[in-house]
Amino acid sequence: MAVTEYERAIKRLQANKVRLTPQRKTILNYLITHHTHPTVEMIFNDLKKNDDSISMATVYNTVKLLVNYQLVIELKNGDESIHYDYFGHPHFHVICDNCGKITDVMNEQFNQITKQLANLTRSETNYLVTRSDVEVHGICPDCQYKLGLANDDSHNA
Repeated sequence: MAVTEYERAIKRLQANKVRLTPQRKTILNYLITHHTHPTVEMIFNDLKKNDDSISMATVYNTVKLLVNYQLVIELKNGDESIHYDYFGHPHFHVICDNCGKITDVMNEQFNQITKQLANLTRSETNYLVTRSDVEVHGICPDCQYKLGLANDDSHNA
């Protein structure tokens, strides 16, 4: 049986002796299974529907803990709020400058690109790169259509 992403993340936290409460497990699973780049408030509102034991503070503290263990990354978009994304499979993001939508871009070249960025950074600044979060900004297809930047054919593609 293949090890799931959830099991892999749990093992990583256990190896670091992180106390795994039912609420922490629920929040972790939510982030792994929801690719909507939610805010703390969005996570809380979704989980509160089925679990009265989850508080806003629990969600906030758990998300921060997962960020510290580099399982989750923080994303800022145009609305100044912080969104969160499970980062078990390295990828980069494209963010719409008009509506703030964040989209994952999964590409097998991502690791090569980040290695090149790390090498370039090291040679230019002598920094030892420990992590890189790549964001590309643009206008999403829906906004292109709404703004008259694309025709109907490219909007439906």
